[in-house]
Amino acid sequence: MALLAPSILSANFGNLDKDVEMINSSEADWFHIDIMDGVFVPNISFGFPVLEAVNKKAKKIKDAHLMIVNPSQYFQTFKNLGIDYITVHYEACIHLHRTIQEIKNLGMKAGVALNPHTNINLLDDTIQDLDLVLVMTVNPGFGGQKFIENSYKKIASCKDLIIQKNSQALIQVDGGVSLENAKKLTDVGADVLVAGSSIFNAKDPIQMIKDLKNSTN
Repeated sequence: MALLAPSILSANFGNLDKDVEMINSSEADWFHIDIMDGVFVPNISFGFPVLEAVNKKAKKIKDAHLMIVNPSQYFQTFKNLGIDYITVHYEACIHLHRTIQEIKNLGMKAGVALNPHTNINLLDDTIQDLDLVLVMTVNPGFGGQKFIENSYKKIASCKDLIIQKNSQALIQVDGGVSLENAKKLTDVGADVLVAGSSIFNAKDPIQMIKDLKNSTN
């Protein structure tokens, strides 16, 4: 059964406490937190005060996906705010190996995200150091986008590379995850599914989380 990480980017920010408590009481495994700077992606999401509020209530693993330039300057702040996993974008890091080591030296798990156009083989030299590879199955920056079908092949290639390099990295998938494709995603190698709109737009989000997890059995 896959791990499930609801993306709070799709939560109701007018009543964030309620949605955080909903995730706490559900079968979800992680909180997925998208941080955007309006530079790396054409959108801006919440900043540190909101993250601090989430951290006070969240009782599960917190997974921060940094869609920002110069991510290293904020690692200590994320650590102070209780983040467990930090995922940076391959495309935003000139010195990727150094960036991974900085995350790990602070005691957090290190992940690297790849945009849809970025080839898995570019992680050939670093995947053995990673705890997580995030395969973006939509272009980053906005929720509710259509799933890119070529992603199945990319996830399978990532799984092959992980096995070949004897890496312990989990494969996370973000973008367009739904009941229709969750099983297929895990069948090709996904370990962690990020879901936003499909959960928070559901009539019963707690039931949707349960159904998504069960569908990956």
